[in-house]
Amino acid sequence: MAISFTVVGAGELLWDLLPSGKQLGGAPANFAYHMSLLGDTACVASRLGRDALGAELRARLLALGLADSALQEDSTQPTGTVRVEVDAAGQPSYRIVAPVAWDYLALTQEWVALAGRADALCFGSLAQRAPVSRTTLLGLLAATRPACLRVFDVNLRQHYFSAEILEVALRFANVLKLNDGELPRVAALLGHGSGEEATLARRLLLAYGLRLVCVTRGANGCLLVTAEEECAAPGLAVTVVDTVGAGDAFTAAMTHHLLRGSSLTVTAAAANRMGAWVASCAGGTPPADAAVLAEVRGRR
Repeated sequence: MAISFTVVGAGELLWDLLPSGKQLGGAPANFAYHMSLLGDTACVASRLGRDALGAELRARLLALGLADSALQEDSTQPTGTVRVEVDAAGQPSYRIVAPVAWDYLALTQEWVALAGRADALCFGSLAQRAPVSRTTLLGLLAATRPACLRVFDVNLRQHYFSAEILEVALRFANVLKLNDGELPRVAALLGHGSGEEATLARRLLLAYGLRLVCVTRGANGCLLVTAEEECAAPGLAVTVVDTVGAGDAFTAAMTHHLLRGSSLTVTAAAANRMGAWVASCAGGTPPADAAVLAEVRGRR
């Protein structure tokens, strides 16, 4: 019988307003969706406005097979939205509305209990842009068990980050995932200088006592670094429709395999496959592809 772990995507939940129409968005939701596709028990811990967009977003989440039990409602702030524009190469740019409901995440007893039973909790930098939600996310992380994978998936958006936010988050995390454009910016902000990707990744790993640092390289694959080894895996050639959610799918497959003790080689290959599949689809939560999922799960 397959093992199922409990995983939480905590932070922003919103509508991505794409040229093709609106789609469920926010890294935590994309992450949770792909974890659920891979067979783990996943939920989104976020906050919606008590409005029509919020009701529609809750319904969309349920339609994707994700529970809504960890969703809070805000009677004052609206449901989050982001206007997404995609260039000719499929690369998105974002205009993120503020303030919205997910800027006011509340640390409830239910959320503390959820964090306490989580095997993995994934969070980012964007949801920490407001002091209320930042305090709540740090409280959630503090409530996790020592063995819990605390995955800090950096997402440097607009001006919604700072050295302090990154520094404190890294003190709570044990896995860091960021892309090759974010790595030098994060290293410089935190006073770790410049250098080759592997050098910078190792500096961050050692400075914050991390279990793993993952650097994604888009079409060129990824680099995984631990205290004992490094693994650079090539990317996969696909026809890119858009890259919305591809990084979150990558994070899900990586987390899936880290929970199961897979090797770095296996973990990197599976994560690259999952990310490439989503990049070849429209939006961040495409319908399940049984063949792709079997391939990603089957790598051991």
